[in-house]
Amino acid sequence: MTSHVLITRDEPLATLTIDRPQARNALSIAAMDELRRAALELRHDERIRAVVVTGAGDKAFVAGADVAELAALAPEAARLFAQRGQHVFDLIAHLGKPVVAAVNGYALGGGCELALACTLRVAADTARFGQPEVNLGLLPGYGGTQRLARLVGRGRALELLLRGHAIDAQEAWRIGLVDRVVPAGELMPAARALAAELAAKPPLAVRAILEAVTRGLEMPLGEALAYEASLFGLAAATEDMREGTRAFLEKRPPVFQGR
Repeated sequence: MTSHVLITRDEPLATLTIDRPQARNALSIAAMDELRRAALELRHDERIRAVVVTGAGDKAFVAGADVAELAALAPEAARLFAQRGQHVFDLIAHLGKPVVAAVNGYALGGGCELALACTLRVAADTARFGQPEVNLGLLPGYGGTQRLARLVGRGRALELLLRGHAIDAQEAWRIGLVDRVVPAGELMPAARALAAELAAKPPLAVRAILEAVTRGLEMPLGEALAYEASLFGLAAATEDMREGTRAFLEKRPPVFQGR
């Protein structure tokens, strides 16, 4: 059976590669199901502390969904199709460990939405981003209308969503869609270096930060602050907190165990 999603482990890192280069790594239904299984596998692998997501080849990160599959959808099937995709991307957004998107080319439609679901985004200077669904008589269905607006603001998100045009990596960086832009030949080393830096941090504190920010953005400020305080209390009970504070006072590097 053809595999559309590859997992490469180099503990404590893992790399997820969407491997459909002949289709510009478009997210077919089969590829989305494999991505779901891969995300669940990595979520529960305590040896993996950070993940890099990229696309095979040098042309596309993910060029979108499979349009032939989209064209055949009836309304109720389309609703379920969107919900399944949202579920997969929610798994990535709530993986419990940092996920770095290494955007190596076109990140359009579902590809842009996949990048948005990641914790941080590093783009090659040749990358291009867009949500062109409006040109198909559709709207993004994998979370693009929501995550894009939260990341870059309402006005910039609406311009991208309503015009359906693509922007280059520098413009994506200018509006806050990506966090770093690097030369194409340096993309994977840069993404892996960032992931390795994050993987070296105490994993329980990292998970708490991810939860505080991701879930807190969905709450009123008062509730989000209370949630932050509860996570702060839980973090204070960990061995990693005691090691981190002790190492700081003893002026030595900490050794975190994830406990």
